[in-house]
Amino acid sequence: MSDRQMKWTWSAIAFVVFAAVLGAIVDHYIHRALQRVDAAYGYTPNPEGVRQFLRELEEPTFAEAGADAMANAAGRDTFLYRAVDISHRRRYGKPWQSWDQGNAGTCVSMAFGLGEYTAECVDHVAGKTREPPLECASEPIYGGSRTAARLPPMERNLGGDGSYGGAAARWLTGNCRDKTIGGVLYRKEYGPFDLSEYSIPLSRTWGRDGVPLELGREAAKRRAKCVQVQTWAELCAAIERGTPVAICSQVGYGPTPRTRDADGFLSRGTPWSHAMLVWGVRHKDNGGGRDGGLIQNSWYVKWVGGPKWPADQPDGSFWASRQDIEAALQQGDSWAIGTSYEWRDLQNAEWGLAL
Repeated sequence: MSDRQMKWTWSAIAFVVFAAVLGAIVDHYIHRALQRVDAAYGYTPNPEGVRQFLRELEEPTFAEAGADAMANAAGRDTFLYRAVDISHRRRYGKPWQSWDQGNAGTCVSMAFGLGEYTAECVDHVAGKTREPPLECASEPIYGGSRTAARLPPMERNLGGDGSYGGAAARWLTGNCRDKTIGGVLYRKEYGPFDLSEYSIPLSRTWGRDGVPLELGREAAKRRAKCVQVQTWAELCAAIERGTPVAICSQVGYGPTPRTRDADGFLSRGTPWSHAMLVWGVRHKDNGGGRDGGLIQNSWYVKWVGGPKWPADQPDGSFWASRQDIEAALQQGDSWAIGTSYEWRDLQNAEWGLAL
């Protein structure tokens, strides 16, 4: 072998080694980034607090509060995110994009805030309200659920990040001990308080010290309805009539990196202490392949990839099997979030949420 050939050979070997090392480094940091995203949970179960809140409600479950919807639901595939996108474009002039909680444990407030926004968007697109709604602010939900609305209530909460579903439901419905506070605030300015953009520092400040009294009273001008969802049938009926469901549980999904299968599903994985929103449902009997619920996460949209079903499935979302959703519901901290619960046939809406 000539000297020139020898030089080319060593150059080729060096290039292959360099490429392999570079690939390993890139893979390492991608996995580290995904693992950091995975650390953004924030669900801290409080079973006794949930039980106490349920005892405060006249009709604590969707089977009771939404009996009319339970009786009339027909098992239709339903995709509430379409109402959100339509309404969002009308209000903001651009498509809706997945919310991102960042490196804070604010998942409960994200799920409940998006749930209320979804319910209001459905009302708008179905013709119940004239103006498309503003996005809901998550910071007051986070702060209120960690202090005044949790059970037992706390004036200050020094326990790090996180909350639970029953406390968020109690804040949004205004069922705090002080009945003059609690409810819905939006992404806009309220005097000196600017809620127009998501703020981790503000979330943590209010999560420690509580929501300022004047804002808590402002929130009371608009209150949501929240009742517990315990079964698959309740979840399907709620979504079919236009009411999304926040699921708070320790059910997790898929190995890292996470990739949806050919039907848009993620398989069950390691436990997550996390809250997310179910805002779509599909049924095997309708040709959807499997019974499943469409879950919207509150992480950066690139946390999951792979095929979608249907084609307009939102970024950052995935389908979960009926069995996995039932496992989450059985943990007892999942909530239908809406403005009302009577039966409403979304097939009659001009834009058609159901296929």
